[in-house]
Amino acid sequence: MSDAPTDAPTPPTGGDEATTASAIPLTEPAGGVPQVITTVEGLERVAAAFAAATGPIAADAERASGFRYGQATYLAQFKREGAGIALIDTAALPDLSILNEAFGDAEWIFHAASQDLPGMRDLGLTPASVFDTELAARLLGWPKVGLAAVVERELGLALAKEHSAQDWSTRPLPYDWLVYAALDVEILIDLRDGMYRHLEEAGKLEFARQEFEAVRLAPPPPPRVEPWRRTSGSHQIRDQRGLAIVRSLWEERDKVAQKRDISPGRVLRDAAITAAAQAKPTTLAALLQVREWQSRGTKRAAPRWFPAIERALALPDSELPAKRGPRGDGPPQPRIWKDKRPEAAARLDAARPRLLELAERIDMPVENLLQPDAMRRACWEHRGGGEEEIRALLASRDARPWQIDLAAPLMAEAFAEVAAAAE
Repeated sequence: MSDAPTDAPTPPTGGDEATTASAIPLTEPAGGVPQVITTVEGLERVAAAFAAATGPIAADAERASGFRYGQATYLAQFKREGAGIALIDTAALPDLSILNEAFGDAEWIFHAASQDLPGMRDLGLTPASVFDTELAARLLGWPKVGLAAVVERELGLALAKEHSAQDWSTRPLPYDWLVYAALDVEILIDLRDGMYRHLEEAGKLEFARQEFEAVRLAPPPPPRVEPWRRTSGSHQIRDQRGLAIVRSLWEERDKVAQKRDISPGRVLRDAAITAAAQAKPTTLAALLQVREWQSRGTKRAAPRWFPAIERALALPDSELPAKRGPRGDGPPQPRIWKDKRPEAAARLDAARPRLLELAERIDMPVENLLQPDAMRRACWEHRGGGEEEIRALLASRDARPWQIDLAAPLMAEAFAEVAAAAE
């Protein structure tokens, strides 16, 4: 589930819309919008059709972020030349593993694969290889990488994105939503072919292959430690008792949201939680005097939440949460490096401009050239072992071989410069 509940649905990353007047509006798939598959028999027909077809698989998934508790997929979309488009109701058909054999070792095309792959795995689907058009656009240095912008730039088509943040758990799904869902896979094969050529011409095809494979094989992120600390506005709570109220309300809200399968932000807003933490009301009447608890729905539900506040207020000091969250295993914030480890700060100051210059030269965001965490850790943990040590440090942070080959020599040069200046 998302550890950062929001008070309103948030569109997925990369949802910028096409804006060029000359783009041709794409209003419906060439073959029309297919019926949504809701039965095992229908799924078997899809599997047979896709098994008999050839070429890569265009794939997409729709969730109900901001409406439902987790990140489950409610509609899966696929397209293959010779088989057409399939729209599958994954609420009715939560096991799509039959498609693995039908798809075989075909390449799957996604836009922002990291968003859709976890849900595909939950459905029993495991792509043999992946092509990610959003990641390709990043590697190519394109300024806008949302699907609509990339489609417009490459294909000259205007792809509307007004349904990207809908509640896809709705049944039946409105026809215009199905048009939107079908169009997302309608153009992915053509888009992939064009971007493949751009990557090849830019000499970045091997970069892309390694990045796509890293995304495909990425394990699920580990559970967050103390996820309640991500409550919006909780950074303004400075005292431990207030933090205990945030924790208590967050945990109670999470139980209710999970049980009701509703996004936590729709059960109780983050603003109400932090307002209660600041006010520390000792009675229900006092809670109802807090401005964020005076809306009709929140006021009506206040008796449900007040016991969580009482529990937090009754905790002994020894059980209160720490003012600061648990520290990760990485280095501290760079702003304090000069005090804690000045030689590491000097390495960072020397390496960063070199990497920025290289990123500009090869037309790529510096964070795609090398993950910021990998760069910082190498600067912090370096012990004078030369380029080979830097390569090992970067590899330990999951930098890809192409990234290491480009970044390690520059960082070694920077580190040597710092070491010489310190002598």
